[in-house]
Amino acid sequence: MSLESFGNWLYDTSVSTGLREVTWIIPTAQSVHILAIAIVVGSALISDLRLAGVLATDESPSAVVRRYLPWMWVALIVLLATGTIMVVAEPSRTLTNTLFWAKMALVLLAFALTLFFRKPLLNPAFRLEHAGWAAMVKPAAWISLSVWVAVIFCGRWIAYT
Repeated sequence: MSLESFGNWLYDTSVSTGLREVTWIIPTAQSVHILAIAIVVGSALISDLRLAGVLATDESPSAVVRRYLPWMWVALIVLLATGTIMVVAEPSRTLTNTLFWAKMALVLLAFALTLFFRKPLLNPAFRLEHAGWAAMVKPAAWISLSVWVAVIFCGRWIAYT
């Protein structure tokens, strides 16, 4: 089954039809989705700028990550839920859109970077300066920020392709 035929099938389901027929669901999901991306990117921005040594240098990277990482996880769950609603409601707009799949790949990359470079910092015994990959932290922080910016652009362009 191709993505196009799956999208057509999904569009014809009662769940998809119901989501489209209740006029406030899609705009509400889109609004919450945008707020959640702001939380994710804002948390990533502060954490990444700390890891890059640009912001909050008076605090340890662990303290900054410990403060903002839970916000990222909750917002990512909200993004998944609202994104699912939007895909189910309008599958042809997303499932066959190359930018949608690029956005999903970039989100997975950002998620992987977050797990690899932030999660170890939550362990109180972990010392960043002793990590074998410590020299990669600053470049990875800048890459992470770039990936999140690309996610935002891909998300916006989905509507126009």
